[in-house]
Amino acid sequence: MTLRSNPEQLRLMDRLDVIAALIVRDLMARFGRRGLGFVWTILEPMILTAGVTIVWSLIRPAIYHGIPIVAFVLTLYMPLTLWRHLTNPLVRLMHQHEGLLYHRIIQQDDILAARLLLEFLSTSTALVIVLFVTSSFGLINDIADPSLLLAAWLYTAWLFSGVGMLLAAWTETWDPAEKFIQPLQYLSLPLSGAFFMVSWLPGYAQHLALANPTVHCFEMFRAGFFGAAYDMHYSVAYLTAWCMGLSVAGVVAVHRVRDRAGNRH
Repeated sequence: MTLRSNPEQLRLMDRLDVIAALIVRDLMARFGRRGLGFVWTILEPMILTAGVTIVWSLIRPAIYHGIPIVAFVLTLYMPLTLWRHLTNPLVRLMHQHEGLLYHRIIQQDDILAARLLLEFLSTSTALVIVLFVTSSFGLINDIADPSLLLAAWLYTAWLFSGVGMLLAAWTETWDPAEKFIQPLQYLSLPLSGAFFMVSWLPGYAQHLALANPTVHCFEMFRAGFFGAAYDMHYSVAYLTAWCMGLSVAGVVAVHRVRDRAGNRH
């Protein structure tokens, strides 16, 4: 297929071809052709999840707040892994791949979309494999509501894709921003909903916790995982509003960076 030189005139299928080519290039650059290669994009979150599960199983009781510890850790760490994979790799991503912009058919949007899609697919594949293995060995019960679990996973990806785009734009426009990202992420973890359920909190704290959209992601994910056996608190409308707002803000921020970069090339 011959792609037109003007990126604004590229058809959707042409754009998808560009993104697919960038994904393959990224895989080859990171893992090469030797050993397991791109399989590591799936194995990494699996190994980390297994390690965290084993450690928690050793230091915590088998039943944690009425929930089997393995199941609780899975509902904690897999969305957290998605969060990490959709945000951290986007830091300074456009600067690192600035040389690709000399190819007129490639835009910053394509670079970001390729990385987001790669990280989402690898983490999602790891989730499916982890759920299959733990279910096969009887470590977890059957998923109560797979459709709700899938919806929560997609909402989590949507929310943190917006955050990732904002981080990508922020680190392009202000060099010291990179130094603040990991400390801010660590500080936000206790409030994210990963390590607690809203029903465990007193009434006033529940209202404060639910102001954080990430809490809705974890509660929705656990609602799909555990079903009606546990009291979950989340609002799809509230989460949708946050996802849309972050997506619009992220796209606008990235386009501003793109326009500035376009003036340099």
